Amino acid sequence: MVWSVRILLVAIALLGATPLHAVQVDEILPDPRLEARARAISQDLRCMVCQNQSIDDSEASLARDLRLLVRERLKAGDSDSQVIDYLVARYGEFVLLKPRVNWHTAMLWAAPLTLLIVGLFAIGFSVLRRSGRPPLPEVAALSEAERGKLDAIARSQADGA
Repeated sequence: MVWSVRILLVAIALLGATPLHAVQVDEILPDPRLEARARAISQDLRCMVCQNQSIDDSEASLARDLRLLVRERLKAGDSDSQVIDYLVARYGEFVLLKPRVNWHTAMLWAAPLTLLIVGLFAIGFSVLRRSGRPPLPEVAALSEAERGKLDAIARSQADGA
C-alpha cells in the first residue's frame, strides 16, 4: 500500500514537472516577440557538445554562445531563416536538429519510407507464397489392426524401461 502511494506521488510529480530551459536571465531579450523568436529558433538548433539536446535545453558554454549569437542576429534585424542560414553556413547542417530536405539528406529522409515499402512487399510476397501452396494431403485414421500393433509396441517399450 505504501509503495503504491509513493509510486503514484512520484508519477504525479514527474507528469506535472515543466521542462527546464538553460536560458539564463541575462540572456533574455527585453522584447517578448524577439525572445519568443529566439526560443523557437533555439529549440531547433543542436548543441554541438551535447548533440542530442537543443541549445535551448543545454547548459554547455558553446550552447550559451550560440543562444547569444541567435539573439544578436535577431536584434540586428535578421529574419528567422537568415539566422538559421548563418548558423548552418558557420557550423554545417549538423547544427540543425531537424535536417533540411535536400540531396545531402535524401537518404536520411528516404530510408524510413524505403524500409516500410520493402517490408510491405516482403509481407505481401510471403502471403502470396503461402496461398499458392497446395494443401497438405489428408491423413487417414488408423485401422483397428494398426492401433493394436501400436499398443503392442508401446507396451513392450514400457515393459523394457
